Amino acid sequence: MASQTTAVPLRAGILGATGAVGQRFITLLADHPGFKVQRLGASARSAGRPYGEAVIWRMTTPLPEALAAQTVVECRPEDFDDCDVIFSGLDASVAGDIELAFLAADHCIISNAKNHRMASDVPLVVPTVNAEHLHAIPAQRLRRGLRRGFLVTISNCASVGVCVAMKALEAQHATLGRINRVNVVTMQAISGAGYPGMSAMDMLDNVVPYIGGEEDKLETEPVKILGALSEPLLLTDLVVSATCNRVPVIDGHMASMSVGFARDSTASQLDAAAATKVAVDAFTNYQTLASTDALSCASAPRPPLHVLSSADRPQPRLDRDRGNGYAVSIGRVRPCPLLDVKFTVLAHNTILGAAGSGVLNAEIAQAMGYLTRREACKH
Repeated sequence: MASQTTAVPLRAGILGATGAVGQRFITLLADHPGFKVQRLGASARSAGRPYGEAVIWRMTTPLPEALAAQTVVECRPEDFDDCDVIFSGLDASVAGDIELAFLAADHCIISNAKNHRMASDVPLVVPTVNAEHLHAIPAQRLRRGLRRGFLVTISNCASVGVCVAMKALEAQHATLGRINRVNVVTMQAISGAGYPGMSAMDMLDNVVPYIGGEEDKLETEPVKILGALSEPLLLTDLVVSATCNRVPVIDGHMASMSVGFARDSTASQLDAAAATKVAVDAFTNYQTLASTDALSCASAPRPPLHVLSSADRPQPRLDRDRGNGYAVSIGRVRPCPLLDVKFTVLAHNTILGAAGSGVLNAEIAQAMGYLTRREACKH
């Protein structure tokens, strides 16, 4: 494994820099020890203007002065030739072709957009769940004729907490058996809709029981994320039923989950209390991120999962910022009369659920030796 720390930070470009995800990338990279923001890309109407004039800054931290003065460029590969890694916060309506153009130019791209998540050779990575899927990068390079470039995608913002919880339970499959059925009902923050998002008239005193496209993503993405590393990446036989709701919370996606294990498993022979105790132990001892801890990734949450004992936790306002927004919180673990175990999970949707996963994935890819300085392998 290559060391993650370098004497000179890698140079980062951000696509969709004026949008909500792009702004979050900026806040996470502004003081990062391993990356320096080199280029800010946005639409043609923003290009040529200082970033501070082009953006409506919506983060709670101030916009760094040096970046405010930086001139925005269009999202063209040739304008990012001096960047070692590209973080894409582009909207899905434009991301597909732009990201493929950057990939064809041998750039290393980490994308928050949905367009390429389910492509068979594109890793879909929740860094605290399946970082080992980054080892699919060499096969992707071979298939697509790349020398140093790659395309890695970040999951849907609602999938991250759900997948962390399931991965923790899978670690106890010898006792509980394999997960084969999941029912999940989400309560998703309004920041997940971007800015300006939904109007106050829609959200105040209200819950909206529909988020376009979310249920499909939540029912398909975990099947790939929890699948096996192979060529192509293999899917699990997991079945997920999802219902997604938009709630009047700024940040933090919460989900109520019920999980069932294979009927021929040990879990079917455990009583409800015993199965619940095993689940609590699985969550408490979840250390899948230990490998990235060993690689000294700057953003790695320690621990990646917090088990809360209070009956009224987790709560978005109180718990979304655990681990600087990179950690997941779980509470209310109890028997499920329909399946086997049920619980509540919370994750910060714009950090671990979006830009934060992008940054941590880049740190891990660098530590694994897949992300290098662009000069090291010119095309």
